[in-house]
Amino acid sequence: MKKTLALVLTFMVFSLVAQERPAFKAGEWLKFRIHYGFLNASYATLHLTSEQLDSIPVYHVVGRGKTTGFASIFFKVDNTFESYFDKESGKPYKFIRDTYEGGYTKDIEIRFDYKDDIALFKDKKNNKEFNIPVNDKVQDLLSASYHLRNEYGTQDFKKGEVLSMDMLFDDDGVYQFKLKYLGKEIVRTKFGKVECLKFRPYVQSGRVFKEEESLTLWVSNDFNKIPIRIKADLAVGSIKADLDGYNGLRNQFKIIMD
Repeated sequence: MKKTLALVLTFMVFSLVAQERPAFKAGEWLKFRIHYGFLNASYATLHLTSEQLDSIPVYHVVGRGKTTGFASIFFKVDNTFESYFDKESGKPYKFIRDTYEGGYTKDIEIRFDYKDDIALFKDKKNNKEFNIPVNDKVQDLLSASYHLRNEYGTQDFKKGEVLSMDMLFDDDGVYQFKLKYLGKEIVRTKFGKVECLKFRPYVQSGRVFKEEESLTLWVSNDFNKIPIRIKADLAVGSIKADLDGYNGLRNQFKIIMD
């Protein structure tokens, strides 16, 4: 499960539906229940607030995920991800990652400087700092999700079409993230049936995922565009995350009544 919860958080709020109104507001809180095989492995949350960073009005999102109960005996995970991004443009200004995954640790901070087209990468664990070249379209692990929720529309995409964007969240540098639209599907949830948009994020096969197309994401087909379900086939076993709780949504959560 190493890096698995991090990747789940990456895709938890991706969506591609054109907005006639904003998709989110400060105060939005989402909770996900994550299953690894037959185990209720962990919970993850995303909480969005309104703050100021260097006198700039920003949204601040904090994503947290950790193993619980029986699963934590075999593999302890405690992850925190944070992003500060511009309220108007959605550009990230600061990204934080504090990770513990079965003995593997990472403590980093990234500051984005669009004037000089660089990101200052701080590796606090190893006491290292260096610059990574970026462009003004780059997103971090979490800001990308909220940016997509507001900016793109499924009416501009055909089934099977692929969206690409630049992303930076680790010292590997900027990479091109790809997401394929698969169409609509009804998903049964604890809240009722929800019409969803189905996506296929492309991931790197090998150590974590079985294949490049091992991950599937379902997003609510309403003005909120929140993730409803995520499934992944891992190199060992499988993982599923379901929406378990929510609060502070900007728009009405659309449930299909029987």
